[in-house]
Amino acid sequence: MAHDTQRLPAENAILEAWHDNAAAWVHAIHQHGIASRRTTDRAIVDTVLDCGPERVLDIGCGEGWLLRALAAEDIACTGIDAVPELIEAAREKCVNPNVELKVCAYEDLADAEFDEPFDMAVCNFSLLGEDSVDDALAGAARAVVPGGLLIIQTLHPLTACGDRPYIDGWRSASGACLGSGFQDDAPWYFRTLGRWLELVNSGDWHLAAVEEPLDDNHYLPASLILIAIRQPTDDDPEL
Repeated sequence: MAHDTQRLPAENAILEAWHDNAAAWVHAIHQHGIASRRTTDRAIVDTVLDCGPERVLDIGCGEGWLLRALAAEDIACTGIDAVPELIEAAREKCVNPNVELKVCAYEDLADAEFDEPFDMAVCNFSLLGEDSVDDALAGAARAVVPGGLLIIQTLHPLTACGDRPYIDGWRSASGACLGSGFQDDAPWYFRTLGRWLELVNSGDWHLAAVEEPLDDNHYLPASLILIAIRQPTDDDPEL
């Protein structure tokens, strides 16, 4: 897939920020240092389990907390992340034989080799860029069987927009909102709700459901969850 060269510096800056902040992120997750995750962690686990998958691909798995939660429910899981430090942290914490881990960038996912196809791919707050999101969704379609599911949890555009214009575009995320120890601000690509729906309902995916978990205290959307079904294509092997 051809990339807009004007966007590559921002995409690279996302990876550089996560390289620099990998240790701080691991600490924040283990210490439950991000208050909103009490709602969003429960929401993504419940959504996945309600769909009853047998094999899950966690795209942008970070330090692997979701993999461990799903593996504890006897689900076979594979996690990929482009940041080696996060994959190493996941390996240190996970001893469940149902979990496999790989260092893999989103642009390489379509060509990645796995022992078996998956019946679900999950992207939990891991779609932060612009072109890289297209890569992730295309790669997920290659890894998931026809009729399988894609589940995305991301920041809800209503609450994430703040007082900025409600238009797609690159923004800067302060490390302060992620807890202590984070260095530098990292870029991320804001999408309106309409753009998220259009994005997920394209290519090999068909949007099936939208969920909006509410914050327990303020009853505002804590996140946006999108569920899509992998459509069959002419390139699929005959079953």
